[in-house]
Amino acid sequence: MELREATADDDAAIREIARRSMEQSYSLSPRTIDGAISQWYDEQAIATKLDEDDTLLMVAEDEGELRGFTESDLVNEGGNGDLLWLHVDPDYRGQGIASDLFEHTREALFEMGAAQLRAKVLEDNTEGNEFYAAFDFEQVGTDTVEIDDSDYVENIYLHADDVDVQPTLETTDSMRELDDGLYVNEKQVERGSKGPFLTAYTDPDFDEEHKYGYYCANCETLDNAMDTMGRVKCNECGNLRKATRWDATHG
Repeated sequence: MELREATADDDAAIREIARRSMEQSYSLSPRTIDGAISQWYDEQAIATKLDEDDTLLMVAEDEGELRGFTESDLVNEGGNGDLLWLHVDPDYRGQGIASDLFEHTREALFEMGAAQLRAKVLEDNTEGNEFYAAFDFEQVGTDTVEIDDSDYVENIYLHADDVDVQPTLETTDSMRELDDGLYVNEKQVERGSKGPFLTAYTDPDFDEEHKYGYYCANCETLDNAMDTMGRVKCNECGNLRKATRWDATHG
């Protein structure tokens, strides 16, 4: 098994693996899956990802055929490296491909400058949550994503060694209080096209029940909107967060 960075020649195989993996793992309509594949993994989308310095596409190849891939982002140097997708062809799950891809992706993100790996997985994906637990990751929060007019809870994981450095009330340099009584968690960073998006809360304890929305650090505003695919766009400066990944699929 060879683990390497993807090339433009891998685009068709990446689309096929993503499609087969989604069909196997999600109760989503064919139309929704088609839309996701077209949006994230058409020829132009993959070419754009390959050209971005902060995006990593890594594939697992065996006997000239792709068996799986990961997509990751370096959100901010010295901060989060986000594992966005981990797909393995359903015919080859259970052979350790997901574990190998995960380890090599984590190493590559650290080499790119990440200080910690953050991963997201849908709450109702038992296999995916158990996968991260097996690597000594702990849940540190949740997010919500709308897929096909339904809301899904997404668990956010960090390695156990990194959990203790998450922001608290005593960590004053990680919290910013806004004039309207909202509190911005400067450790919860989402990558944007012009600058990071930070998570805003109505409570300084950063309780997930009091999550307010996203704060655009590029123009310092809360005036943004999220579409049904989880894409966040700042209405002031046009800063754009990529559409939310639904889950990491393991096997």
